[in-house]
Amino acid sequence: MNSAEEIWQSVLELLKDRLTPTALSTWFDECKVIDINESRMVILIPTDFKRSVVEARFKGYIKDALREIFSGDFDVLLVGEKESKNITNPPEQKPSDLSGNDYYTFENFIVGPSNSFAHAAAKAVAEEQTKAYNPLFIYGESGLGKTHLLYAIRHEIRRKHPDYNIVFVRGNDFMNELITAIQMGKNIDFREKYRSADLFLMDDIQIIAGKNSTQEEFFHTFNTLYEAQKQIVFTSDRPPSEMYTLADRLRTRFESGLLADIQPPDYETRTAIIKNKSIQLGMILPDDVVNYIAENMTSNVRQLEGAVKKIRAYRDLSQGENSEITVTSVARIIKDMFKEKTAYIPTPDDIIEETAKYYGLTSAELRGQSRTRNTTLARQIAMYQIRRLTNLSLQDIGGLFEGRDHSTVLTSIKKIENSMTEELNQTIKDITANINARG
Repeated sequence: MNSAEEIWQSVLELLKDRLTPTALSTWFDECKVIDINESRMVILIPTDFKRSVVEARFKGYIKDALREIFSGDFDVLLVGEKESKNITNPPEQKPSDLSGNDYYTFENFIVGPSNSFAHAAAKAVAEEQTKAYNPLFIYGESGLGKTHLLYAIRHEIRRKHPDYNIVFVRGNDFMNELITAIQMGKNIDFREKYRSADLFLMDDIQIIAGKNSTQEEFFHTFNTLYEAQKQIVFTSDRPPSEMYTLADRLRTRFESGLLADIQPPDYETRTAIIKNKSIQLGMILPDDVVNYIAENMTSNVRQLEGAVKKIRAYRDLSQGENSEITVTSVARIIKDMFKEKTAYIPTPDDIIEETAKYYGLTSAELRGQSRTRNTTLARQIAMYQIRRLTNLSLQDIGGLFEGRDHSTVLTSIKKIENSMTEELNQTIKDITANINARG
């Protein structure tokens, strides 16, 4: 059973897929769960302005996240300091029949060819079979199970060593905590928190790349833990070699340990995931339904689990437990999810054309020599998108633009990564959506 804080961290983890890091840090930094029971979560937000914004823009996201965690509807109450005094239940009260992050264990991780190496490495670390896998660096696209393995390591180590100081942090949170510590003059407290860990787990470490002060602080934190022979585990959406704005001294340290990648699950693994999730939710899906989902959803584990949850919700809310679930009904229930993920792979020409169109330019202008501010930014975004969405090398990308070589492309990518404001991040999301719509 998990504390209110751990459940809240699970909510924030799910919100990461829907909100930008800036939005999360701006609007949720002061949020604190002060009560949770079987049907309601109460969140304290001391600032009136932030509370009103979260109420208007993000409350629905919080309710969706709770529904995904617990497969049930929760009410969400946002309160200020004054109202919080009327909440009679203690802050650590938990739902009596809800497991929260206890789901993310090795037992509940479906192993297949695409993730067996990462799973074996994570389990070896958790079972303390070796000291050679330090740091362990797990990388892969979103929704493939990287965070699940981090939680599983934490769960196993905590079971064996309840006295251990286990630090689990996301890259964005580490950066924001450092900024706050500098502003408030609490650098010593910050360093003590992270450098005294017996087990250090960081999710989405790619976020610190290009953030010079954060990288500097993290470098010394890493060295302190490593020299003390404390286990370190990272996850990232890419290998260190593709984190172009990462400091070289960090890259070499990451690569000195064990790198383990996770790929999208194959058909057999997808089938096992669907069956396992449906059983957890109290359903036995017909084989033809399982096959239909596995054949049409190939991108990631999270999408497969989301499909099963949607079928369960539809059954419970619209038809009842005794209704028949068929391929026809499932196709109708989850058809909108197919639109979100597609087998379409954009070409460099597609990316250039959509980026140019977004900025009111022609493809020729984007590929050419114009150095106006608008064209330069569009060209940098196009290079960044081509590198992110295709397998082209830096040299090949440079060849798509007049007079550009691999060093120019690398500089452009770094500029985009280093200036990733909330506005720019949203622009890139909009352009990506336009590109995918071509499929």
